[in-house]
Amino acid sequence: MKPIYVTEPALPPLEDFIPYLQQIWDSKVLTNGGPFHKQLEDALCEYLGVKHIALFTNATIALITALQALRITGEVITTPYSFVATAHSLLWTGVKPVFIDIDPVTLNMDPDAIEAAITPQTTAIMPVHCYGHPCDVERIQKIADTYGLKVIYDAAHAFGVQNEAGSILNYGDLAVLSFHATKVFNTFEGGAIICPDAKTKQRIDHLKNFGFVDEVTVVAPGINGKMSEFNAALGLLQLKGIQGALEKRKVIDERYRSALADVAGIYCVPSAGEKVANYAYFPIMIRPDYPISRDALYQKLRDNGIFARRYFYPLISDFPMYRGLPSATPANLPVARQSANQVICLPIYPTLGEAEQDKIISVIQEA
Repeated sequence: MKPIYVTEPALPPLEDFIPYLQQIWDSKVLTNGGPFHKQLEDALCEYLGVKHIALFTNATIALITALQALRITGEVITTPYSFVATAHSLLWTGVKPVFIDIDPVTLNMDPDAIEAAITPQTTAIMPVHCYGHPCDVERIQKIADTYGLKVIYDAAHAFGVQNEAGSILNYGDLAVLSFHATKVFNTFEGGAIICPDAKTKQRIDHLKNFGFVDEVTVVAPGINGKMSEFNAALGLLQLKGIQGALEKRKVIDERYRSALADVAGIYCVPSAGEKVANYAYFPIMIRPDYPISRDALYQKLRDNGIFARRYFYPLISDFPMYRGLPSATPANLPVARQSANQVICLPIYPTLGEAEQDKIISVIQEA
């Protein structure tokens, strides 16, 4: 049996992509907001239930641009339990990350810890919808409003996720999506910023294109963050198959939960009460009553050709560029540290077959 990786990019049939490529070849428009770029923005706004979206070459550049768009300085409160790009975007813009602990159930930023971390230098909060499970958005917004802070959501995992009010992407001042190859919806590489109004989108569109307004007018020290026509065309095609892909993910999620429910020491991370989930990841926690350690199970899976991942281990706060920060002190982050030491994300993607799922389940059951 071939190796089973934690994810595998969903791709449409190549022959379905050829007509899009032909249009690009015919038009000779490769970038700079061409026709596919505009079509994808419109299609994503409709699908996601958002008013405005600005497409980017990747989500890290989008995070950096979001911080620039809101003129964020000083300190930003964030989570250590995420992919490094969350905090890297802060350092890249000269902002100091302030790490707080996470909720033991949702693994998202713990709202109880936010207020204690606010200082006169705090200008914003950057929460992450970890694994696509929504943060406590209402409570975070209330704290932000009380202290006059901006909220930028790292929503890299949260494509298509909804709560009772609609898209989770409509919360905060800005929300950033990732369309990386490993994500539920991919454009090979790509990302986007969800914008609340046309004026904000215009500012972001200027910032992602060197600050240009027209041929001779530059209004901001912008960056080159534009999505190409090639990526946008793929996105349009991918959007046609997204519902089917999400339904297949849901079936795998349910199968894992059913099979692992009675395995002592295995805890399947629950949803955070979202109305519409995207099943982007399947994290389990290896508790002390499991027969072997987390790392021993990780190795046993690898020995059987199953390349699960320890998302997110180590904590961001453990890396050299962060561990000297006062907020990175291990005693400040007990839940995040325990979670990082227990987590394994199991393979989940639309083409993961039942035989492969059974193999993964049996390795865990027989440890």
